Amino acid sequence: VQLVESGGGSVQAGGSLRLSCAASGYTYSRNSMGWFRQAPGKERAGVAAMVTGAGITFYADSVKGRFTISRDSAKNTVYLQMNSLKPEDTAMYYCAEARRYCYSGSWWNPLTYSSWGRGTQVTVS
Repeated sequence: VQLVESGGGSVQAGGSLRLSCAASGYTYSRNSMGWFRQAPGKERAGVAAMVTGAGITFYADSVKGRFTISRDSAKNTVYLQMNSLKPEDTAMYYCAEARRYCYSGSWWNPLTYSSWGRGTQVTVS
């Protein structure tokens, strides 16, 4: 599967952005999609994830209530709606696919995921 992120950009604090992750190629029916971010000098960290087809979502505490992960199955696209953005949200954002269902103990771990996009930059000032 190939993943391509888009929608990043520069925004002022308090603003919103919607990231998109378009998937192409073979996608597994029992999979999970995640969003991660990585700021300079920091490790890649899980932001949100979705167990596709099961209606199960996970969020990092730092984004709960501000970010929403969703999916359009017809377009094979996963979204990350980001509201009330803060300067600390500045990072490169990546989407990833796991070829299995994630759970609370695994969704945040990059090793859970087998396919990654190249990322889209989000800068909040």
